[in-house]
Amino acid sequence: MVLNEAGRMVQIIWDEMRENYPGVETDEFVIMPNHIHGIVVLVGAGPRACPDIGPRACPDIGQPQGVAPTLSLPDIVHRFKTMSTKRYTDGVKQSGWPPYPGKLWQRNYYEHIIRNENELNRIREYIQNNPLKWEFDRENPAVGADFKTAQGADDHD
Repeated sequence: MVLNEAGRMVQIIWDEMRENYPGVETDEFVIMPNHIHGIVVLVGAGPRACPDIGPRACPDIGQPQGVAPTLSLPDIVHRFKTMSTKRYTDGVKQSGWPPYPGKLWQRNYYEHIIRNENELNRIREYIQNNPLKWEFDRENPAVGADFKTAQGADDHD
């Protein structure tokens, strides 16, 4: 992917997260034309529940324990979306970037807990290879038109 100004802005915000938010590290990341993929590491994050034991065995879960709790993944995603939306809006006003209809980001996001090194490596590889698959992605406007045409042809058969 060759990033335009907006893409470079999103990359900068991603790179700044680890500097701006203690306990947050970033890993593999790619910007696609209409979405992003990234791995966020919550340093020192531990389990939030007591599996197989039940909630009564862990009465302090969810309660602050000494040091202020680190940001949660929803907090981080919210801050990322807020910062990039603000900077994109500034780009529209100051640099003539194309305005976006409605919202810049979709309301939700896909999350997955990475549980081991093999899974981490598999997801890193998926993120690294994602741009190579863009020309076949049905969300790609060039492919989407062909996909809809093919789908329409099937609907009439």
